[in-house]
Amino acid sequence: MDVIPVFKKGQKEDPGNYRPVSLTSAPRKVMEQIILETITKHMKDTKLVGGSQRRFTKRKSCLTRLKAFYNEITTLVVDGKAVDIVYLDITEAFNTVLHNIQMDKLMK
Repeated sequence: MDVIPVFKKGQKEDPGNYRPVSLTSAPRKVMEQIILETITKHMKDTKLVGGSQRRFTKRKSCLTRLKAFYNEITTLVVDGKAVDIVYLDITEAFNTVLHNIQMDKLMK
């Protein structure tokens, strides 16, 4: 399998402006799909993935999760309960955060 860089936008000198693209053979793609379906079925059957998971799941999207979140918050507000919401912009920052420290701060 070969990986080639494909330019996205911006300055061509910046390596961050490229995305890797895999050149994969047809038999390999078929095998990957079979393996993916097997793993996905196992995860669903054994309930390894929570119901709120949206990424990498078929027939679910961020929009469906946002709608469910909105409905949950609206119900709490209508019932007169206090609601705190924290919005985090974690775009390309996931690997730079010390998650245990962040969770400790959020729990306080």
